[in-house]
Amino acid sequence: MAAQARAVVSGQWLADAIKNGHVGSKIRILDSSWYLPITKRDPKAEFAEKHIPGSSFFDIDECSDRSSPYDHMLPTGAHFSRYVGELGIGNDTHVVVYDTNGFGSYSAPRVWWMFRLFGHRSVSVLDGGMKNWLAEGRPVTSELVKPERRDFQATPNLAWVKTYEDVLDNIGSKKVQVVDARSAGRYRGLEPEPREGTLPGHFPGAVNMPFTSFLDASGKYLANEDLSRLFTEAGVKLDQPLWATCGSGVTACLVVLAAHLLGHPGVCVYDGSWAEWFKRAPPENVISEGDGRKI
Repeated sequence: MAAQARAVVSGQWLADAIKNGHVGSKIRILDSSWYLPITKRDPKAEFAEKHIPGSSFFDIDECSDRSSPYDHMLPTGAHFSRYVGELGIGNDTHVVVYDTNGFGSYSAPRVWWMFRLFGHRSVSVLDGGMKNWLAEGRPVTSELVKPERRDFQATPNLAWVKTYEDVLDNIGSKKVQVVDARSAGRYRGLEPEPREGTLPGHFPGAVNMPFTSFLDASGKYLANEDLSRLFTEAGVKLDQPLWATCGSGVTACLVVLAAHLLGHPGVCVYDGSWAEWFKRAPPENVISEGDGRKI
């Protein structure tokens, strides 16, 4: 079993690892880019054209529970083990994930969280992602690497996953803090949701901390003191239980990573997030400054 890795690694660190021949033998790089259909971007096609040398593509939609009516809900441990094994990842592999989003970090923390949830601690997010990698003038390639299959054994920690029922119970009990990582406009109900048939808003008790607030202009994570100040200003106490939510369980993972960087691992994610909540919740549990539930 590989040791726990730093949660975030720099472009210089990864460039050195590539130069020193560690990628492929000890380290696997994953482009885990994912975009909402509304963006009309094809991350797999973009990967084929340009990616960090030695990387493979991790498809969040493929490595998910395909039987669920909701987007990219977590796969079973067996499905995850099979999927990452095909990418040449074993239990002793150091995994580095990045994405190509203009914010610098968007979907990579979701894959970082998935690896940790399935018992793999040796996983890091590339600070600033492809955005910063290119800004630093580092190499990219279209060359595709076919890794040799490895055996990966998942040991899921399902306590980190929260359900619709968990959130509903918590609205009554108010035992756990919940952070919503969507934009302020979507949270307040004033900007449209990107999914058809879903209106914006939030559920009672959720505190808004847009995922972009954890990043600087270059796409890198803020310094720890700045991250700490964000949580304090939002009234979120990191030494108490915390759950994260967003549109579909992707950017919520930036909240998890920010808390982890501050020494608080184990923030839980509501996997169905707003995409599920809006479809299932009674009207009184949809808080909006906009038109509420009218579609």
